Amino acid sequence: MATAKKEATTVNLPVLKLNRFTLKIVGDSPLISHAWSQKAKLMILNKQQKKATNGKEVRRPMVDFAESLYWLTPKPDLDGLTDEQAADVLAKIIPQSKFGFPTIGFKSAALDGGFQQGALAAKAGTAALAKTTARGAFQTIGEFAVIEGTPIPREDMVRIGMGTADLCYRAEFKTWRTELEIVFNETAISAEQIVNLFNLGGFANGVGDWRPAKDGSFGTFHVELSNG
Repeated sequence: MATAKKEATTVNLPVLKLNRFTLKIVGDSPLISHAWSQKAKLMILNKQQKKATNGKEVRRPMVDFAESLYWLTPKPDLDGLTDEQAADVLAKIIPQSKFGFPTIGFKSAALDGGFQQGALAAKAGTAALAKTTARGAFQTIGEFAVIEGTPIPREDMVRIGMGTADLCYRAEFKTWRTELEIVFNETAISAEQIVNLFNLGGFANGVGDWRPAKDGSFGTFHVELSNG
């Protein structure tokens, strides 16, 4: 008995058409940097390993300031220095150093801000582009974006634990700008849509500590458009 001949199945795969461009970001409000320090990481690790912790160390504001930065050039060794000595070292090295900020922070701001402002939808099938689709439709290149600006130390009163007050020392860029390298799939999203998402995210979400997404007003930004 002859067997029926199976018909060939045609599979149509979406075309991946990649393009890239540089996004110029200009800060509209100061950027507060707060990288995880080695001391903070060690405290978390010791707690997870149930190790005994030492007593509270003497606070060194300038060291905390240095630790809050994302150093792209070698970070100075401030161990064993007094806070005054650390301040002298930083005053000399900071003008010659480069600092960054995680690029994923900018992408998250664009996605979250776009969703909050209605440019992105919760799921596909609606009039707006789905947030999940946009997340995979463009990527930021590199782990850190170079921040153009000079960091200065700032002191803030913060609440920790059960409402306990404490002082926090972090780095602040009063004026700043950066550039992001974007690669995107033209069949899923346009460059114009990406620019719009970053503008919405810069206003509604921001980056860094005390940004609008965290009930603050710092770290807001906009996309600088070229005249050409």
